[in-house]
Amino acid sequence: MKVDGGFGTSSGFEGLMESCREQEELGYDGLWVPETSHDAFTMLPLMAHATETVELGTSIVVGFARNPMSLAYSANDIQLLSGGRFILGLGSQIRPHITRRFSMEWSKPAARMREMILATKAIWNSWNTGEKLDFRGDFYQHTLMTPFFHPGVNPYGAPRVALAGVGPLMTEVAGETCDMFLCHGFTTEKYLREETIPALERGAARAGRSRDEITISGPSFIVTGNTEEEMDKAKQATKQQVAFYGSTPAYRPVLDCHGWGEMQTELNSMSKEGRWTEMGELVDDDILDAFAVVAEPEAVAAELKRRFDDVVDRVSFYAPYGGDRSRWQTIFNDLKS
Repeated sequence: MKVDGGFGTSSGFEGLMESCREQEELGYDGLWVPETSHDAFTMLPLMAHATETVELGTSIVVGFARNPMSLAYSANDIQLLSGGRFILGLGSQIRPHITRRFSMEWSKPAARMREMILATKAIWNSWNTGEKLDFRGDFYQHTLMTPFFHPGVNPYGAPRVALAGVGPLMTEVAGETCDMFLCHGFTTEKYLREETIPALERGAARAGRSRDEITISGPSFIVTGNTEEEMDKAKQATKQQVAFYGSTPAYRPVLDCHGWGEMQTELNSMSKEGRWTEMGELVDDDILDAFAVVAEPEAVAAELKRRFDDVVDRVSFYAPYGGDRSRWQTIFNDLKS
């Protein structure tokens, strides 16, 4: 099992390169950057410059805020700058963000994402093989590529593509078209085994592939601490995050899998009323245990392996409360041993 690191973008570019160097030296296999308050594609060149061997990926960039051609150029440049270490991690986001934040079109997200990925790959293929660009789909058409706009053959080839998903349709798209599937943090072991993996297998079968050809990456909620006070703080912060995700209608299938679907309706209503703090109170300890590994630092690695060792290829730590570096280094060392 590979162990990945990364960071949020809330602090901007301060300390970015130093953090990348430190995590590479510690032995992390990959570094992932999200697209939240800053554009991930502006951070990645600095990450590539600061490191030499660690893999670099986006978790995620919003596909529907862009088009296949813009994605192809950005990802191709990062692949070149990083010496072939880049993984393009895509996600659909949800309708309100696409239509109201980005002012872009939303329709048939799984079908649109499938076509977006295939179109982006067709563009890369045109650049790297000289084959005429002639992609014609229902959502995207790319039929023009002149020498002036041709970036040339990438000596490292096309980037790998990862797709984030929760529901079965988007997960099937990942199985059919991608190198990697990015599990959402709002995923349980039960949902992963009973819903996600069968969906990946269905998608892979459509492309004549096996599930084993798809890397599964799982960011896992970790609730830990060195004192009872730290554990309580971690529990409350993680319950709050689980409740936030649980309020999203698109993520209801995960709760339904456990028989908790009605909680989504209540959380959604509370979110619209701005009752964010109260929402976490609906997440009891049983629900928390389903979504998070709750353990002292020295026991976290064993529990992660027990839950996911046979199904997850890469793991990262999702801790919305932060925590000191030595704690995560202990867990990292135990996982890599």
